[in-house]
Amino acid sequence: MKRPDPAPTETAANGPYHEGGPGKRVDVGAAFAGKCPRCRKGAIFRQLIVFKDKCPECALDLEQFNVGDGATVFLIFLLNVVGMIGILVCHFVLNVPIWINAPLWTAVIIGLAILGLRASKGLLLALEYKNDARIGELKS
Repeated sequence: MKRPDPAPTETAANGPYHEGGPGKRVDVGAAFAGKCPRCRKGAIFRQLIVFKDKCPECALDLEQFNVGDGATVFLIFLLNVVGMIGILVCHFVLNVPIWINAPLWTAVIIGLAILGLRASKGLLLALEYKNDARIGELKS
């Protein structure tokens, strides 16, 4: 698979485009906000957690990155711990009845999962761009 050329007229040195590669910084704020890792302006999400095919501002091909399920697995473990601690504290320390505790923490965990998945997928895409990582292929 041939890697696309950088943006036609702008470069990291003289314009708004920030080329990836080892040793380059990742703009964590832009990644969490769902912005393109190259131009840091274009939105990278088509839907809530679905990537667009390319950046509308700089035309960076987002299909070449493979974020996969890494963000999902990490969030499952993290939110299970947060949820269980919250449920136990509310139930045993604050004496919140279970009929309030269960729906409350279900909604909190689902909300945090959706927001966290969007942010972590944006961060993983930015890290793949920074480290020049692409889908693996065998060369014969």
